[in-house]
Amino acid sequence: MYIPSVNFHRTRSLAEASVLLEFYGSQSRILAGGTDLLVDLKAKRISTDHLISINHIASLKTITEENDALRIGALTTITQLDESQLVRDRFPSIVDATRVMAVRQVRNLATVGGNIASAVPCADLPPILTALNGSVVLWSNKGERIVPLRNFFLGPRRTDIHEAEILSGVIIPNSGRNFGAAYARFGLREGNAIAVAAVAASLTLSANGTINSACITLGAVAPIPKVVEEASNVLCGEKPSDALFAKAADATVAAADPISDVRGSAAYRRELVAVLAQRALSKALQRAEEDAQ
Repeated sequence: MYIPSVNFHRTRSLAEASVLLEFYGSQSRILAGGTDLLVDLKAKRISTDHLISINHIASLKTITEENDALRIGALTTITQLDESQLVRDRFPSIVDATRVMAVRQVRNLATVGGNIASAVPCADLPPILTALNGSVVLWSNKGERIVPLRNFFLGPRRTDIHEAEILSGVIIPNSGRNFGAAYARFGLREGNAIAVAAVAASLTLSANGTINSACITLGAVAPIPKVVEEASNVLCGEKPSDALFAKAADATVAAADPISDVRGSAAYRRELVAVLAQRALSKALQRAEEDAQ
């Protein structure tokens, strides 16, 4: 398979890229790492006349702390995210996701922004970043717009990115003390396997050991990374226990909306969700307890 003939535009700034997006409109696509987009073009799942490359915008390749929050540039590769000591120290749950994503050759090219903006239901970063109360930064020549990830995804391959906007980064707020999060997923094999089912969980413990806040987010078993409010309601105000986590897992399964395909039936995916939810909650609790020490 070959990439169809397209017009290639190399940009040096977000302003330049935004102007081109506005000019060419629906006939154009932003190119970052290309690990999804180029495959989709070859397979003719999508078509475009203009590829607007943002790969030479250095400001989008950073991982920094700003205003007590983690800011990840959209062009940060999965390998860079995985190997960042700042991320490993502050947000180990993100590494839960990066370490199971594809093979190293793909991780060296694939970008954080691409993994999010593609809005593929089985993408690994959106569920955990949503559970961490993350937001995306959308840039245009009209200014920046901050959108919480839980409101960003509208459907498979559909997002709240407006015309001429570019996803320039992700912001993860500091979660404070007594906080833990984890990501658990299942794939059919190592390496190139994509998620068959995934669950991200986060929770904060109060001084008396009860769960003060919680977030459960589904991946690969719903059209979008789905926040399960029913599971949060089960958890909040209660003392952590295996029985409580099993009850929250039941609520998570009830909220799942999986499909049946070659990777697994809907029934099989629901069984996976039950196991993964309890696994993610247990790991999140362990991290919250360690954080409290």
